Amino acid sequence: MQTEIYLEFEKWLDNLLENNDIPDETAAFNFNLYEESAENSIYSIQIIAADSFDENDSDWACCEVWSSEEDIFCIELSDENDSSRNAAVKLITEMCEEYLESGKYREILLGTKAVGLGFVDGDLDIIYRAERK
Repeated sequence: MQTEIYLEFEKWLDNLLENNDIPDETAAFNFNLYEESAENSIYSIQIIAADSFDENDSDWACCEVWSSEEDIFCIELSDENDSSRNAAVKLITEMCEEYLESGKYREILLGTKAVGLGFVDGDLDIIYRAERK
């Protein structure tokens, strides 16, 4: 993972989590991915909070109670050897996992049932699950 991109992502996410009132009823977070330009390999990330989570029904990510809205994080992969959607998912997953491991406000994300990630027109991957009690 490129350190410079991660540091920009971390700053973006820190700002969102620090300066927004995440609703108490948040059950899970999802990082929505968008392909802004397939030709230029530009991808964007939006984070949402959902008030429900069902591992067997990815529509839980549609139960949005908070969103970064138009405050999105963009990355361009055209300089990479592989600029495909799979490469974007891999890089963004690595950045999110790094944040969950050591990010300043990681406890906000880890305080929910799950954190997911995926293209809005595709499947979601669960990158964090709270331990069931």
